[in-house]
Amino acid sequence: MPVIVKVGEHGCAVLLNYGAVVLFNLEPVEKVAFLTKLSSQVSGSFANPETEEVEIHLNVAESERVKEGKILLHEFSVERLQIVADILAKSVVLSHYETSLAAVFDQIEPFAASLQREDRSRRQSRELLRQLGTTLLVQHKIVGQVEIIDKPELLWETPQLENLYLRLEDEYEIRERHHALERKLELISQTAQTVLEFMQHSSSQRVEWYVVILIVVEILLSLYDIIFKG
Repeated sequence: MPVIVKVGEHGCAVLLNYGAVVLFNLEPVEKVAFLTKLSSQVSGSFANPETEEVEIHLNVAESERVKEGKILLHEFSVERLQIVADILAKSVVLSHYETSLAAVFDQIEPFAASLQREDRSRRQSRELLRQLGTTLLVQHKIVGQVEIIDKPELLWETPQLENLYLRLEDEYEIRERHHALERKLELISQTAQTVLEFMQHSSSQRVEWYVVILIVVEILLSLYDIIFKG
């Protein structure tokens, strides 16, 4: 379950094991101070981390849900804040990889177009392998570490909060965005693998021609020896 710690006078922070942090009710100075202190414990941080903000209101009269862009809760309990943090963290992770994969899409298109040309190079092969590695790394993170579409273990102990979780999940389109991301990852992976296989096939054909040329040269030299030196 995500760790929740008290921060500042009246705020708290929820820490997710895959690197996301969700802050509740912090003054700007408290936020900067906490994140600065936390940075010494973080490795591989992003230069421009993805962020998202939302207002949370206490409302016991209405059902717990998102209304007009605001999250309504019956109480600010630890469990409810953990549920909200889980959804917000997943949404931020999806936003980060949606942006990253958009850039990969722009880079992979020229490689797909190179199938129609003969000017492919080793540099392109290395770049394709890098893009393929990036794709596999994203798949590992969103499936193995973040577990985007898995319900948090917290719901096993507090099943009464499942409706809140499902409403938030639906509002932030967690599953839909995850499936869209998976389709993009699959397309990038297939494109990279296809182009690499084509390049490898072309390379093997060149090697075969080199072998044929060497054999022909060897035969011609043998004929020369037989005819003129016989």
